[in-house]
Amino acid sequence: MMQKNKISDSALVSEYIQGREASLSILINRHQQRLFSFIYSKVKDRDITEDVFQDTFIKVIKTLKKGNYNEEGKFLPWVMRIAHNLVIDHFRKTKRMPAFRTTDEFDIFSVLGDGTLNAEKQLIQEQIFSDVRELVNELPEEQKEVLVMRMYKDMSFKEISENTGVSINTALGRMRYALINMRKIIDKHKIILVN
Repeated sequence: MMQKNKISDSALVSEYIQGREASLSILINRHQQRLFSFIYSKVKDRDITEDVFQDTFIKVIKTLKKGNYNEEGKFLPWVMRIAHNLVIDHFRKTKRMPAFRTTDEFDIFSVLGDGTLNAEKQLIQEQIFSDVRELVNELPEEQKEVLVMRMYKDMSFKEISENTGVSINTALGRMRYALINMRKIIDKHKIILVN
């Protein structure tokens, strides 16, 4: 077993893709604790953690079997990203309503004051911001420039026109095309941008 730990993740991934099922077991065992802790730190529930952990490796297996894996030497960050996205999907699906159990010591205020709801919303919000940044980066340069000036720097189209040296109509047109292109990218990649 000592020999197995010396094999790199990428070599194990290659072996698994070539049909050596045991290589995946080594990868799972190698990263199980870290991934499980990562998921648990987000969901704070053992059963949900187990579900997300299993879903993560189901997705990993499907991706590897399809031959769509190309994160050379970055297996763990890739798996963590899958787990992170599945955690966000879980929060989006459940809208994170607390389960009410009727007990003598039940206190509605303990639920209302639950700070984890804010942490989960923040996690989803960060993912949305990250997705939007990636979308903006896929735009043609002049559309990106106008969109950033308008949305992030809060500049008027007159100011954008003066800064870029184009007419107000051109700046408006670039903004319009930037939004159209972002919608196309969102549809193509099936990105969910809701909290």
